[in-house]
Amino acid sequence: MRRGDHRADQGRGDGPRAARGGPRHPSGPAARDALGAYRERRDFSRTSEPEAQSSPDGAAARFVVQIHDASSMHFDFRLEAEGVLKSWAVPKGPSTDPQDKRLAMPTEDHPLAYRDFEGTIAEGEYGAGTVIIWDEGTWRQERGRSVTEALERGHLSFRLDGRKLRGGFALTRFRAGAWLLVKRDDTGADPRGTPDPKRARSARTGRTLRQTAADAG
Repeated sequence: MRRGDHRADQGRGDGPRAARGGPRHPSGPAARDALGAYRERRDFSRTSEPEAQSSPDGAAARFVVQIHDASSMHFDFRLEAEGVLKSWAVPKGPSTDPQDKRLAMPTEDHPLAYRDFEGTIAEGEYGAGTVIIWDEGTWRQERGRSVTEALERGHLSFRLDGRKLRGGFALTRFRAGAWLLVKRDDTGADPRGTPDPKRARSARTGRTLRQTAADAG
């Protein structure tokens, strides 16, 4: 497996577990075990990536979309549930155009602290390359089925309230280890789709990938 290539992770993270009633924020052994694959791939004495973080009880579930300039540039789409970030690598990025069907490959669960991660992962470490936060906000599941059941059945409908992504979306599994991320045709739709990631700027700092990499020296 090539270091930093999320395509090698396809099929992992499929069929996650969650409590009934939508996203929850468990702590303790259950949350730590969910991050086993994440921890095994990283040397935290060498990478600035976070290890773990809990979320305050009653806090709204959050999402983040990061652009990751690794061995292949892609977007990482992450939804907070079960005390971790359920994650998919989206090569072309989430689109605001309902006509676009974007491939989304499941990757390992990430800690909640990853919502705030920007910077450069050192050469030789898993996922080596620069990361910026492209969008962030809160999310909520639609319809009555729990997050667990929805993902196990292969279809999750949800709404995003972010800076760039707003309104209804759906993740649908079309084969083992491969999903489609599609925008619903509603007031949040925009035919412009997704910007060029090389020109995109951080939602936090306004800096590009190149500028962020230069900051890391």
